[in-house]
Formats: sequence, structure tokens, C-alpha cells
Amino acid sequence: MPHDEVSKVQRDRAKRLRREMTRAETLLWRHLKAKRLAGLGFRRQVPMGNYIADFAAHSCKLVIEVDGESHDFEERIRHDAARDRWFESRGYRVLRFTNDDVMKNLEGVVLTIAEAAEQAAPRSLTLSRKGRGNPSADGSLTRAPDFREEE
Repeated sequence: MPHDEVSKVQRDRAKRLRREMTRAETLLWRHLKAKRLAGLGFRRQVPMGNYIADFAAHSCKLVIEVDGESHDFEERIRHDAARDRWFESRGYRVLRFTNDDVMKNLEGVVLTIAEAAEQAAPRSLTLSRKGRGNPSADGSLTRAPDFREEE
């Protein structure tokens, strides 16, 4: 799927947000950067369409949002819901955490992200050493019939 066009204004805003990350975002970024979490490549402050995701792993279509107290207001909640629907319409799963979650339960947040990434990651196909496996319609591995003569 092609990427949505991102305006120069959005790119500049994302750069500014990278420089001005909150303490909670900075703490979580230490665990996500450099493929430290399950070997996934996360990006921070990622412009996508009209939005900027706090963190995104495109390989498993996962968006992570870290929200401060401003997200507790009704108008902001509606805006966040519309934003989440936009990401979901493009196949992304959105996980939201509060700054407080990250600051007080970082291990739990990282574990939740790892589990979500594992569920969302494309399934890999492992073939037998002789390569006689075929994916079935449900994605599981079935063996091809063995046509060798019985001895």
C-alpha cells in the first residue's frame, strides 16, 4: 500500500516533536529504539497523513500513543477516537498509554507492546529440511503427500 502524502508542515512539526518529547516518551523510546524490542524497527513522532504517531512499527502495523492529562477532556477523547479510526482504516493497531502508565509501570507497558507486536507480526512459514511443507488456507503448515514407495 502506498504511503499517504505528508506535507512539509507535518514533517517540520514531527521534527519539532522529536526534539521536545515528554519525559514518558523519552523513557519509552529508550526501550523501543535500535530494534531493542523483539527486533522491531520503531520510529518516533511519525507523520502519517494528517496525524503524527508518537511511535510506529510499520512492519507489524502498530502505533503507540503516550498521552498526557490533556487527553482526559471530552473534546480530546473524541479527537483521539477519530485518529485511532484513521490509523485502523490503514491496518494499524493503536495502543494508548498514559504518561503515568509509562512512568510507573514501564515494564508492563513494554510487555504489552511486545505482545501486541507478536500478535500483529506476519506469520513466518517454516519448512521442513526437505522443503515439503505447504501453507494451507488458514495459514498453518500442512505436509505434502509423500509419494515414495514403501520399502
